[in-house]
Amino acid sequence: MGLRKGIILAGGKGSRLYPMTTTVNKQLQSVYDKPMIYYPLSTLINCSIKEVLIITTKEQCGLFIDMFGNGSQLGMHIEYAIQDEPKGISEAFIIGEDFLDGNPVTLVLGDNIFYGDDFYKDLMYISKQNENCVFGYRVSNPSDYGVVEFKKPNDTYERNVNVISIEEKPDEPKSNYAVPGLYFYDSSVCKRAKQLEPSDRGELEITDLNNSYIKDNKLKVKLIRDSAAWFDTGNPDQMFEASMFVKSIQSRTGQMIGNLEDVAFKKGLIDQKQFYELVDQMPECKYKTYLLDKYPVYV
Repeated sequence: MGLRKGIILAGGKGSRLYPMTTTVNKQLQSVYDKPMIYYPLSTLINCSIKEVLIITTKEQCGLFIDMFGNGSQLGMHIEYAIQDEPKGISEAFIIGEDFLDGNPVTLVLGDNIFYGDDFYKDLMYISKQNENCVFGYRVSNPSDYGVVEFKKPNDTYERNVNVISIEEKPDEPKSNYAVPGLYFYDSSVCKRAKQLEPSDRGELEITDLNNSYIKDNKLKVKLIRDSAAWFDTGNPDQMFEASMFVKSIQSRTGQMIGNLEDVAFKKGLIDQKQFYELVDQMPECKYKTYLLDKYPVYV
């Protein structure tokens, strides 16, 4: 198995967030105290993924480059690619084929936020396996999501549960588990994506890609524990709910969610010297104070 790489899909027009997205990409909007894209990038770092491709629009690409550069300051290698217009999530694997270069991949949608220590542990386990995996998150309104049907596990949190089917926004859901925007695939994903036919709305659907794996009995689902949280921040209400959640967790626990320097340091992507050089460049702010309080400089 080759080195697992990551893709963040950060394109789209963000029409559900209009007029907030008139001038700034959705993934650059703030979710409480950080740009939205910090959260999915921290998810990939929690998988110990060092090479990431950010796919966005031509108009907004420069803003992401200004924010992250080549990623070396975080011990990463970040590249950028353009999606001219929304043609489906699965197109990310066609756009990113050269970047992936035959390696397994984890794709996270740029507006999805995940939180939970046990969840991060599950990410590390799955990231090390050469398996194809989606996640299942229990919701009260499954008809609003892609819904996964699976064989009943022996243990609710068993990591290797076979998927029976995935349906997009079904009238009669076969489970209460929605599929969040986080996907683990093997090296065949680019070939599979290129074999897909556009849907009625002209997009290469992620559900169709997943169904190609299901057909070959090669897709697993990991049920997200009740102690973890997932937010799809695609509209103003969801962004507000996610912001209030982040604020609440940070206020109660004193732990900052989505702090890239913190996660990169903990995962060993940067060493102590690199960490303090990054912190030293920051203006005086709560973000910097948090890092210095968590990792005091001993002279």
